[in-house]
Amino acid sequence: MKIYIGADHAGFELKNTLISFLRERGDEVIDLGAHMYDENDDYPDFILPVAKMVSQNPEEVRGIVIGGSGIGEAIAANRMPRVRAFVFNGQRMPGDGSRVPDAVTLSREHNNANVLSLGARLVSTPQAKEVVVRWLETPFSGDERHVRRLRKIESSS
Repeated sequence: MKIYIGADHAGFELKNTLISFLRERGDEVIDLGAHMYDENDDYPDFILPVAKMVSQNPEEVRGIVIGGSGIGEAIAANRMPRVRAFVFNGQRMPGDGSRVPDAVTLSREHNNANVLSLGARLVSTPQAKEVVVRWLETPFSGDERHVRRLRKIESSS
C-alpha cells in the first residue's frame, strides 16, 4: 500500500519510527516531512501536502499525519476535498464500565477514513504501531448506508 506521512516537531520521532516499521511490513511510504527536527515548525506545512496527495487519489492511497494531539492535524487534513481524516490519540475505557467501540475499525468500516491523525504526545509507540496496522488492514464495509452518507458529505463540498 502507498502511504504518505507527515509530522511536525511533536510527531517527528514517532513518524520516523513508523516509517521504518511500515517499510519493514512492505508498505510503500513517502515521507513529506518534517525532515529535520525544528521545535518552531508549523504542522500545516507537513500535514497539508499529505492531505493533498490523498485528495488526488482518495481510494488508492492513505495518509498518516502526526502532531502533539492529532486534532489540529486532522482539522487541516479535512480541509482537502475527498479527505476523511480520523483522530486517534488514545482510547480509554469509560469509568462506568460500558464498552468503548473500536473507533479505529469503525473509522474504516463506516467512514472509509483515508487519513489517520495520531497524537504523538498521547499514544505510545507500541500503541501507535498497533493502531496503524489495524487501520491499514481494515476494509471499508461498502454498506449502502455508509456509501450514501459519504456521498452526501462529498456533494456538500
